[in-house]
Amino acid sequence: IAKHDTHRIPVPAAEEEVEDDSDEDDEKPIKQEELPKEVVPKKLKTGGNFKPSQKGFAGGNKSFMDFGSWERHTKGIGQKLLQKMGYVPGRGLGKNAQGIISPIEAKQRKGKGAVGAYGSERTSQSLQDFPVVDSEEEAEEAFQKDLSQWRKDPNGGKKKPKYSYKTVEELKAKGRIGKQLSAPPKELSQVKVIDMTGREQKVYYSYSQIGHKHNIPDDSPQQPLGKDSKPQGFALPELEHNLQLLIDITEQEIIQNDRQLQYERDMVINLTHEIQKISEVLTHEETAIGNLSKVLEMVEECERRMMPNCSNPLTLDECAKIFGTLQDKYYEEYRMSDRVDLAVAIVFPLMKDYFKNWDPLKDCTYGTDVIAKWKTLLENDQLLSLSGQDLTTDAFHRLMWEIWMPYVRNIITQWQPRNCGPMVDFLDSWVHVIPVWVLDNILDQLIFPKLQKEVENWNPLTDTVPIHSWIHPWLPLMQARLEPLYSPIRNKLANALQKWHPSDSSAKLILQPWKDVFTPGSWEAFMVKNIVPKLGMCLHELVINPHQQHMDAFYWVVDWAGMISVSSLVGLLEKHFFPKWLQVLCSWLSNSPNYEEITKWYLGWKSMFSDQVLAHPSIKEKFNEALDIMNRAVSSSVGGYMQPGARENIAYLTHTERRKDFQYEAMQERREAENMAQRGIGMAASSVPMNFKDLIQTKAEEHNIVFMPVIGKRHEGKQLYTFGRIVIYIDRGVVFVQGEKTWVPTSLQSLIDMAK
Repeated sequence: IAKHDTHRIPVPAAEEEVEDDSDEDDEKPIKQEELPKEVVPKKLKTGGNFKPSQKGFAGGNKSFMDFGSWERHTKGIGQKLLQKMGYVPGRGLGKNAQGIISPIEAKQRKGKGAVGAYGSERTSQSLQDFPVVDSEEEAEEAFQKDLSQWRKDPNGGKKKPKYSYKTVEELKAKGRIGKQLSAPPKELSQVKVIDMTGREQKVYYSYSQIGHKHNIPDDSPQQPLGKDSKPQGFALPELEHNLQLLIDITEQEIIQNDRQLQYERDMVINLTHEIQKISEVLTHEETAIGNLSKVLEMVEECERRMMPNCSNPLTLDECAKIFGTLQDKYYEEYRMSDRVDLAVAIVFPLMKDYFKNWDPLKDCTYGTDVIAKWKTLLENDQLLSLSGQDLTTDAFHRLMWEIWMPYVRNIITQWQPRNCGPMVDFLDSWVHVIPVWVLDNILDQLIFPKLQKEVENWNPLTDTVPIHSWIHPWLPLMQARLEPLYSPIRNKLANALQKWHPSDSSAKLILQPWKDVFTPGSWEAFMVKNIVPKLGMCLHELVINPHQQHMDAFYWVVDWAGMISVSSLVGLLEKHFFPKWLQVLCSWLSNSPNYEEITKWYLGWKSMFSDQVLAHPSIKEKFNEALDIMNRAVSSSVGGYMQPGARENIAYLTHTERRKDFQYEAMQERREAENMAQRGIGMAASSVPMNFKDLIQTKAEEHNIVFMPVIGKRHEGKQLYTFGRIVIYIDRGVVFVQGEKTWVPTSLQSLIDMAK
């Protein structure tokens, strides 16, 4: 497509143009006679005949004998330096001897004009060394051509028109670029625009018309011709406009056809991908239809065999195999199907017939394997993590609730709580099979009310069967669910102990199984309220007679050492035993006694206590007080003369007993250190403190507080510790802080705040 550019704006630079400039051939060159010959410069060939390896220049034919002849008047240092650097006389300077040999000759200008005003100023030597490339005629033509560009054509010759060509590929590329640009909004395409950039005001009705305003022939009146202007020989603006319009229409058709072709190609690709996807979906659907057909055949076969008059009725094992096949081979269809309705229609009648003669208490394991197998077949995997009750979506839970649960509910209503063994064995056998919420329902709604009612009817004074024999077997299953029963049991036991005497050992047999069941606080409170006062009364009635001692009352009290706490037992001994025992010792020592008998009496009473009781600081203090009394007695003159050697014996006894105490304390400290080391090793596995002292030590380490015992300092037999700058001691899990006058109990957080 050719476009005449006489009345058209040049094509933008983004489009490639191929211009045919042929006007240079038609331009008339300026005549050579118009300018003097000397004005025309000639191009020199600076590298034509010149080669780096030349021995000399064309003009260098002179003798070099007189080169550097002026050095005869000097010391000749220049010539020597050049020769050291490799200079050869008669050759040019430089690595390749490319320097000139003869000195530059000067040429005198004729007048005072500018350079080149009088012709060429080159010397004969310059012309020989650097000859010109072209002839003088060619140089003059080139000069005239360059000069003519700055001159106005005197003849007014008309240049040939320039044409710009566009290929189809360029038009397609233009169409693709234009398609990517966003089209103007509809509102902007109907805006009235007033153009005042020209000589006259023009009105356009869209912004798009502004870009085409130069394509419309100008209707303005032609300007009058000037003096020098010539009338146009061929001026047809209407024809040019029509031609331009045809060109634009053709361009648009090419662009539209290219776009339509690209659209059709894209549509073919999209349809190809769509056919592939639909083919895959069709294959999947055909496979699903085939699997569903097979599943439907199996289900219909099960329904046919479930009919009453069927010659080959369906058994529970065969039904399990069918469901196993459905789960293994057709898992997706089995998972998506309604298993609940299918199981209700097929499995439930068979399962009801299987359990119709079942007695859970006689055969507790009957059916566990069958139910475990059906659990894997029917249980909904999505509900395993929820552990909730959803009978509408889980066939197994519905099976257990509607088929299995009525038999269990019926047997529990007839069950006697004191015969707990068969019921506990039955639930232990089924606990891993039945759902969690079903087990909770059995324990909370069926078992616990029966136990609660039986505890209310229990009388510890008349019943021969101890209560722990039919309550404790439920601990592994019910655990914290039995907590509401403990309070009425303690109340009934407390009422039964009102008239109890320590000589009756049956109370210990009844209470001992409950020590680990009750919480430590409730057990200690029960002992302090109901047992410790009775034991204190028994010790108060004890008569200490060295000559004829009855030990029954003391044995009754000591038998409870494992039941009551060490602190309670020590309190009883301090209050009811040691005052009388020390008083008897003092009376005996004041009547000229036999110290060997006193020593045996002392050691005999000490052997009656356990090591745990003897290790208590208060008990140590009482026995040390007895030793001090004995030492004071033998230190007097009367005792010393009455029995020689008694002082040494008592001193030896004192030394031996106290050395045993020190050894026992050292062993205890070593054992505590080993325990601390083991706890330090296992700290990563378990960071739970073993006792209250360990808890305080852990908190002290966390807050960077020094916690250590005060050596040799005690208060009421309790070890004193420094916690930072505070002195404390620990008694029964309570921290006591030393105040101004008394010891004040405080919380652990308050202790940390005070230490900081």
